[in-house]
Amino acid sequence: MSLRQRLAQLARRLQEPQKVARFQRLCGVEALPRRSAAPATDPREDEKAEAPLAGDARRREPQPGASAGPQPPGNDRNQCPAKPGGGGAPNGVRNGLATELGPASPPRVGALRRNSLTGEEGELAHVSNWPLYYLFCFGTELGNELFYILFFPFWIWNLDALVGRRLVVIWVLVMYLGQCTKDIIRWPRPASPPVVKLEVFYNSEYSMPSTHAMSGTAIPISMILLTYGRWQYPLLCGLILIPCWCSLVCLSRIYMGMHSILDIIAGFLYTILILAIFYPFVDLIDDFNQTHKYAPLIIIGLHLALGIFSFTLDTWSTSRGDTAEILGSGAGIACGSHVSHNVGLMLDPSLDILPLALPPITVTMFGKAILRILIGMVFVLIVRDIMKRITIPLACKIFSIPCDDIRKARQHMEVELPYRYITYGMVGFSITFLVPYLFFFIGIS
Repeated sequence: MSLRQRLAQLARRLQEPQKVARFQRLCGVEALPRRSAAPATDPREDEKAEAPLAGDARRREPQPGASAGPQPPGNDRNQCPAKPGGGGAPNGVRNGLATELGPASPPRVGALRRNSLTGEEGELAHVSNWPLYYLFCFGTELGNELFYILFFPFWIWNLDALVGRRLVVIWVLVMYLGQCTKDIIRWPRPASPPVVKLEVFYNSEYSMPSTHAMSGTAIPISMILLTYGRWQYPLLCGLILIPCWCSLVCLSRIYMGMHSILDIIAGFLYTILILAIFYPFVDLIDDFNQTHKYAPLIIIGLHLALGIFSFTLDTWSTSRGDTAEILGSGAGIACGSHVSHNVGLMLDPSLDILPLALPPITVTMFGKAILRILIGMVFVLIVRDIMKRITIPLACKIFSIPCDDIRKARQHMEVELPYRYITYGMVGFSITFLVPYLFFFIGIS
């Protein structure tokens, strides 16, 4: 057998869904059989029996399809389900609680997040190892929007704006190439059964490579490369952080049933290749974004061109919206940093005083950091909400698309792309210019 044949055989083995299912069982996750419908039973009796056990959650939270109206996409993002018996799961997903009095049933869990594009919900599952479950919930959130919208602003507002900007440049490049590669290779997600899909939010996307694995590899490695020598800290701390962060994110995607082992390995190796090729140019890109006279026009034009180029395929999935969100955020942050630099709002420390020493943590410094995060995030969320309310109806009106059902409207490329690009472009611009200007105005910069 030739080397090529052996590699192909190894790849097929690493792609087998049985290996994902075996890892899930090893971590204490097993699928539950679906309950067969009982025609003689009145569904209202089941609700009455379940409500007391679920903390009467169904009386407090509207269910999908109820009179409260359709839930807009994105409202259910970045949520981990509550532990059974603690008030029900988000999105109205049933936690598989017992419907009859008697011995307590094994702990169960529903979907981590519903797919806002298709309305698909994950499977009920029996979880016997709750510490691992919550650990991998945290790991998978390290590659989701909630993490990014907290992580990058924290760096820019509180730690080191230069490092924060360059982390964004690397993140945009890695995520963009990863999303485009998915749509070129078009490999499906691991089959279920045997895999238990604890999360289905990204289930309408292709699988190869894992962009969670790519982000979970790129961010810690880039963080150490950008800070070591610029800040004084032991290198050992960075060498411990990289494998811990990367392993947690990668294993969480297998645990959630969203990726095969081959997807994870490919995402890791692909990221190493991208960093090896493009990392030497990150300083030049950041300097260009800040200092070149026509940088904003070039940044916006380039990101728009990349977006249009990557949306020429014949199908639609959440990956298109995510790619537009990534490109919009990158363009907004770069344009905001250009304006901030030209008005002298956020100046980087002189090279003469490097490496920077970690300042002592005082009550005043800690209080200002917390205040900046709270005020800044409220401002950013307000900007995002305003832009969302403006861009979606406007795009629907321009392209004559019904706007009664927001979820269906956003499945049209003509709506989703302008919404994501413009909204998150303004979010990025706010992070690097509007919010720092607000900090300067109220005296907490």
